[in-house]
Amino acid sequence: MNDERQLWRIDDVRCVMISCCSGAELQLRVGDDITLRELYPTKSDLYERARTLQDEHAHRQSNVGEFAN
Repeated sequence: MNDERQLWRIDDVRCVMISCCSGAELQLRVGDDITLRELYPTKSDLYERARTLQDEHAHRQSNVGEFAN
């Protein structure tokens, strides 16, 4: 049985964790498209990577806002 949970969302980019007994999969989705898929043996490793990706996307969004003004 797989368990799917959204970890964060920035605009149309979502970070999703899909966990099962053998580990966890991290997905970045833009709309309905999966743009990144990574497998991790532990949830703690996945959470650390998700935080890094969230920081990167938040930084990109703030830079886009600077150039738009």
